[in-house]
Amino acid sequence: MTTIDPSILAKAESWLHSNIDEKSKAEIRSLLEAADKTELIDSFYRDLEFGTGGLRGIMGVGSNRMNVYTVAMATQGLANYLLKCFPNEEVKVAITHDCRINNTLFADTTANIFTANGIKVKYFRELRPTPMLSFAIRHFGCKSGVMVTASHNPKEYNGYKAYWDDGGQVVAPHDKNIIDEVQKITSFDDVNWNKNDALIEYIEEDFDKIYLDLVKTLSLSGDAIQKQKNMPIVFSPIHGASGKMVPAALRAFGFENVHVVKEQEKPDGTFPTVIYPNPEEAEALTMAIELGKKTGAELVLACDPDGDRYAACVPDGKGGYELLNGNQTGSLLTYYLLSKWKEKGKLDGKQFMVNTIVTTELIDEICKGFGVTCYSVLTGFKNIAEVIRNLEGKDQFIGGGEESYGYLVGDFVRDKDGVSACAMVSEIVAYYKTQGKTVQDVLAEIYMQFGFYKESLISVTKKGKDGAEQIQALMAGFRTNRPTEMNGVKVVKVVDVKESKVYDVKNGTESPLKMDKSNVIQFYLEDGSKISARPSGTEPKIKYYFSVNQPLPDKGSYKKVEAALEARLEGLKAYFS
Repeated sequence: MTTIDPSILAKAESWLHSNIDEKSKAEIRSLLEAADKTELIDSFYRDLEFGTGGLRGIMGVGSNRMNVYTVAMATQGLANYLLKCFPNEEVKVAITHDCRINNTLFADTTANIFTANGIKVKYFRELRPTPMLSFAIRHFGCKSGVMVTASHNPKEYNGYKAYWDDGGQVVAPHDKNIIDEVQKITSFDDVNWNKNDALIEYIEEDFDKIYLDLVKTLSLSGDAIQKQKNMPIVFSPIHGASGKMVPAALRAFGFENVHVVKEQEKPDGTFPTVIYPNPEEAEALTMAIELGKKTGAELVLACDPDGDRYAACVPDGKGGYELLNGNQTGSLLTYYLLSKWKEKGKLDGKQFMVNTIVTTELIDEICKGFGVTCYSVLTGFKNIAEVIRNLEGKDQFIGGGEESYGYLVGDFVRDKDGVSACAMVSEIVAYYKTQGKTVQDVLAEIYMQFGFYKESLISVTKKGKDGAEQIQALMAGFRTNRPTEMNGVKVVKVVDVKESKVYDVKNGTESPLKMDKSNVIQFYLEDGSKISARPSGTEPKIKYYFSVNQPLPDKGSYKKVEAALEARLEGLKAYFS
């Protein structure tokens, strides 16, 4: 029989005897009466916290679940914090949502709680992708914003991304301060439920044009697009919020032969045609690739449900398509942007780019080659947005991203933008096609100039309270018994972001790390390999990121070098399996 912490039972009983709806009370009774207490424990053993993606969890009853009460408490805490931060000022927030189950309910609840606290709400009339919410915050002069979404998580999840006045997701100290405010709410009675509909103003469709006009300004090769305007492009929103905006962005750029996957065009939070609504998974792109084959598409694109992540597939020369990973598309975008900026004489030493510490270091090498500063930050696009904010008015942001299929071009949005990224990748394909080059040709040229980098990722899922403890134990083990070699190759450097230290194993020295603390540890090997271990901030997973590299002397050596790198990756993955 499972032993239950008395505090978990006390919390469940507290919810049961509070002023919540009868359906939720019945669910709690069912959990209390069940022989297997696993679900009860997982539902109440902790409160949902803001991670790299904000508030996110499985929908259901309980403090560790997404429901109207956890959403209301988070909103009340955020409202209290906003009113403290901006006294004697008009406080406005922007709100939208994607396609997920309960999204309208959660977004309405969020809007109602804000208005009950005297905060004005700019509420999107219809679902819209995350980047438009980020843009709307700055456009309308809002102090904050909320995007109700669980991004690419399975259909059982929902979430709540909180943003600050710069259009980026909340970062320290605001994230922890908001949680502190939420934790002060000891009862649902502390939530102000007295909504004021007069404080809600709806954002209508005419806002789309304002956003799209800015997206259009990102284009750097209008002539190439004009020559390739009939290039077949396939797009799938995977039942999400980008079904209208990505095709519109492609048309704004000048592409006229865009095919949308009809079976996945309609918003649907049950995601009936995929196992997971994640464009990183090849399975989610099956229908898009089939349509690509039928239409002879030069490019197959997809976005996740809230439209901030994107994926790109290109013809593989064998009648099929190759799914490019986030490091490859990020490198392509970086190389293309810097090449065009240099060509136009726009690089004067005051530009910068940003990536995350688990993203390919090929991007750093490309930036060095063009003499452009590239900042490396902790995982989570909010950290990229923070750099943009800190350098605003001083240096100019060109672009940046992360390996998990997220990229941002320009700074009018302050989160990853799948809409503009899809348009820019399409431009890249069109531009190089006018030169008789495929994407694979361009990647090979990049590798010959800057080094052949290849990456891979393992995600190990550990669900529930026990899983969370196992993940913490794994990370503690890396610190107390640091490996001296991996797959037969010596470890020469260890970067412990949590302890803010860099250990030079080869010389036996250590030095401070100038970066915010985070539960990440990285191992650098003698052969140039890099391994990063990081528990996810939004999912019950620990992720291992692998990167290997070596020179590519010429195109004729491509397959040989690729095979050698693949063998190194497989060896490292086996070590951690």
